[in-house]
Amino acid sequence: MAEPETKNKTSSSIMPDWSQLLEELLHLISKLIENCFDVVHARSVCSSWRSSFPFPCSLIHTSCSLPKFDKFPLESDGLCTLKKVPLFLFRLRARTTDAAEFLIGGIGRDESEDHMQLPSSIQCSVKVKIPGSVPTLMNMLDCQIFPLGHQYRIIGCNPISYRGVATLPLTKERGGGGFVVLLNCSQFLLVLTSAEMRWKQLENVPKSFCWSLVTFRGKFYANFLSKQIVVIDPYSLEVTLLLPSPQKPVNHLVPSGNDKLFLVEVTFLPIVGLDFDQLILRVSRLDEEAGKWIEISDLGDRVLFINELGNFSCSAKELPHDCGVSGNSILITHGGSDKLTFAYKYGVHTGNAEDDLNCWRYSRENRVMKPNTSFPVIALQVER
Repeated sequence: MAEPETKNKTSSSIMPDWSQLLEELLHLISKLIENCFDVVHARSVCSSWRSSFPFPCSLIHTSCSLPKFDKFPLESDGLCTLKKVPLFLFRLRARTTDAAEFLIGGIGRDESEDHMQLPSSIQCSVKVKIPGSVPTLMNMLDCQIFPLGHQYRIIGCNPISYRGVATLPLTKERGGGGFVVLLNCSQFLLVLTSAEMRWKQLENVPKSFCWSLVTFRGKFYANFLSKQIVVIDPYSLEVTLLLPSPQKPVNHLVPSGNDKLFLVEVTFLPIVGLDFDQLILRVSRLDEEAGKWIEISDLGDRVLFINELGNFSCSAKELPHDCGVSGNSILITHGGSDKLTFAYKYGVHTGNAEDDLNCWRYSRENRVMKPNTSFPVIALQVER
């Protein structure tokens, strides 16, 4: 494509005035761009480009207003909001060749952006809000950005012991329609259906601390400190105990889309000054047809993330090739007394002949620093 004519052009070194590009060409370009952040970059060129490129739908938070909590020990001033938040991995510009820096978190649109004329450098930035620090603008032109799916969050209330929320649609084919929401309040689960629009406590679940609540192939799964995992039908709200039960009280459910559901069981080593970096992990995959867990030693190219934002997984192919985190590994980024962790690998040699190799241990190939581990943004520095 030839560069558009520039005003008062005196030499070939003058930058082209892209604001003068024909509207027909702008419309054609807008149809060809698929990556949502490429669209945001294009919107930052000038006002005419901004009006020609609609804000990406994938970055817009879909939301639903839900009623307040009247009969439960939850703080709410009124209606709360259920939001579907896109989740991304941001690779920052390297400040050193020995480390790669990342941010993991949700992203949303600044609602004020359409009501004011902002410099292009601001329009092409992401406001990073890390608790305990002043919000800063991060120029997206300096980043690589990788989508990691989405998560649901409750906004506008402060549930005591809140540990996450999950929702599923109810299809009309099964006599439903609408949706159902489950809220993990640690010691109990709350349920809300679009038909009733009121919160009530879910019955027949273990009276124990709930570690995680996830959805997989149209059902809810919850695991508890009592070494129990239950399956919850979104239509009947029937609770079924999944057998056999985990062997360890600390375990994590990690979905991989609708393809696989993993169970990560944690064994604490008897070491003084125990930290989350000193663990033994065993991983199982759900065989839904047989209704049981099958222990595995290979995740393929998957990377499992366990953190406060909710557990998730992604293909190593979706991550930067030089990020230091490879496939068939697990990264725990929450808990612990220090700011250091490692990726867990299967069959790691410890130097002790008596140690079992048929498990997952932390590998010291690349250590991961956690400059900040506060919700809702996690900062990571992978040192090579």
